[in-house]
Amino acid sequence: MLLYMANQPEYDHFQLWWVASVGNTLGGMTSWVLGYWVASRYPAEGLVKASHQRSLFWLKRWGSPVLLLSWLPVVGDPLCVVAGWLRMNWLPSLLLILMGKAARYGVLLFFV
Repeated sequence: MLLYMANQPEYDHFQLWWVASVGNTLGGMTSWVLGYWVASRYPAEGLVKASHQRSLFWLKRWGSPVLLLSWLPVVGDPLCVVAGWLRMNWLPSLLLILMGKAARYGVLLFFV
Protein backbone atom coordinates (compact mmCIF):
# COMPACT_ATOMS: atom_id res chain seq x y z
CA MET A 1 0.00 0.00 0.00
CA LEU A 2 2.84 2.35 0.87
CA LEU A 3 4.52 1.91 -2.49
CA TYR A 4 1.23 2.29 -4.34
CA MET A 5 0.46 5.52 -2.51
CA ALA A 6 4.01 6.77 -3.08
CA ASN A 7 3.41 6.49 -6.82
CA GLN A 8 0.34 8.74 -6.59
CA PRO A 9 1.10 12.46 -7.05
CA GLU A 10 -1.31 13.63 -4.34
CA TYR A 11 0.64 11.97 -1.50
CA ASP A 12 3.69 13.55 0.11
CA HIS A 13 6.57 11.09 0.58
CA PHE A 14 7.57 12.58 3.92
CA GLN A 15 4.07 12.20 5.29
CA LEU A 16 3.86 8.62 4.00
CA TRP A 17 7.22 7.83 5.56
CA TRP A 18 6.23 9.33 8.90
CA VAL A 19 2.84 7.62 9.13
CA ALA A 20 4.23 4.22 8.09
CA SER A 21 7.14 4.49 10.53
CA VAL A 22 5.05 5.57 13.51
CA GLY A 23 2.25 3.11 12.76
CA ASN A 24 4.60 0.17 12.44
CA THR A 25 6.49 1.26 15.56
CA LEU A 26 3.23 1.26 17.51
CA GLY A 27 2.68 -2.29 16.29
CA GLY A 28 6.16 -3.27 17.44
CA MET A 29 5.56 -1.72 20.84
CA THR A 30 2.27 -3.61 21.09
CA SER A 31 4.30 -6.79 20.61
CA TRP A 32 6.75 -5.55 23.26
CA VAL A 33 3.88 -5.00 25.73
CA LEU A 34 2.52 -8.48 25.03
CA GLY A 35 5.96 -9.94 25.73
CA TYR A 36 6.18 -7.93 28.94
CA TRP A 37 2.79 -9.26 30.00
CA VAL A 38 3.69 -12.88 29.15
CA ALA A 39 6.89 -12.64 31.21
CA SER A 40 4.88 -12.49 34.41
CA ARG A 41 3.50 -15.95 33.66
CA TYR A 42 6.55 -17.52 31.97
CA PRO A 43 9.79 -16.09 33.42
CA ALA A 44 13.05 -16.47 31.49
CA GLU A 45 14.57 -18.51 34.32
CA GLY A 46 12.13 -21.32 33.49
CA LEU A 47 13.81 -22.11 30.17
CA VAL A 48 15.49 -25.48 30.31
CA LYS A 49 16.31 -26.41 26.69
CA ALA A 50 19.87 -25.68 25.64
CA SER A 51 18.71 -23.93 22.46
CA HIS A 52 16.47 -21.63 24.47
CA GLN A 53 19.30 -20.84 26.85
CA ARG A 54 21.55 -19.91 23.89
CA SER A 55 18.88 -17.61 22.47
CA LEU A 56 18.40 -15.99 25.83
CA PHE A 57 22.17 -15.49 26.20
CA TRP A 58 22.40 -13.97 22.71
CA LEU A 59 19.60 -11.50 23.36
CA LYS A 60 20.95 -10.56 26.76
CA ARG A 61 24.43 -10.12 25.31
CA TRP A 62 23.43 -7.83 22.44
CA GLY A 63 20.49 -6.24 24.22
CA SER A 64 18.26 -3.56 22.79
CA PRO A 65 20.32 -2.83 19.63
CA VAL A 66 18.98 -6.10 18.22
CA LEU A 67 15.69 -4.22 17.86
CA LEU A 68 17.16 -2.30 14.93
CA LEU A 69 16.32 -5.50 13.04
CA SER A 70 12.65 -5.32 14.00
CA TRP A 71 11.81 -4.31 10.43
CA LEU A 72 12.72 -7.77 9.14
CA PRO A 73 9.86 -9.94 7.96
CA VAL A 74 9.16 -13.05 10.06
CA VAL A 75 11.69 -12.29 12.84
CA GLY A 76 10.89 -8.63 13.53
CA ASP A 77 7.75 -9.10 15.60
CA PRO A 78 9.19 -11.95 17.67
CA LEU A 79 12.20 -9.75 18.46
CA CYS A 80 9.84 -7.14 19.86
CA VAL A 81 7.97 -9.75 21.89
CA VAL A 82 11.20 -11.17 23.31
CA ALA A 83 12.44 -7.68 24.18
CA GLY A 84 9.32 -7.16 26.26
CA TRP A 85 9.58 -10.67 27.69
CA LEU A 86 13.15 -9.91 28.80
CA ARG A 87 11.84 -6.62 30.20
CA MET A 88 14.24 -4.50 28.22
CA ASN A 89 13.79 -0.81 28.95
CA TRP A 90 10.82 0.52 26.99
CA LEU A 91 12.32 3.86 25.88
CA PRO A 92 15.47 2.50 24.19
CA SER A 93 13.30 -0.29 22.75
CA LEU A 94 10.87 2.26 21.33
CA LEU A 95 13.64 4.37 19.82
CA LEU A 96 15.46 1.43 18.28
CA ILE A 97 12.28 -0.05 16.82
CA LEU A 98 11.42 3.37 15.39
CA MET A 99 14.90 3.78 13.89
CA GLY A 100 14.81 0.35 12.24
CA LYS A 101 11.34 0.76 10.79
CA ALA A 102 11.93 4.37 9.70
CA ALA A 103 15.11 3.30 7.90
CA ARG A 104 13.21 0.53 6.13
CA TYR A 105 10.48 2.85 4.87
CA GLY A 106 13.01 5.54 4.01
CA VAL A 107 14.88 3.13 1.76
CA LEU A 108 11.66 1.90 0.13
CA LEU A 109 10.48 5.44 -0.58
CA PHE A 110 13.89 6.51 -1.81
CA PHE A 111 13.71 3.96 -4.62
CA VAL A 112 10.17 4.90 -5.71
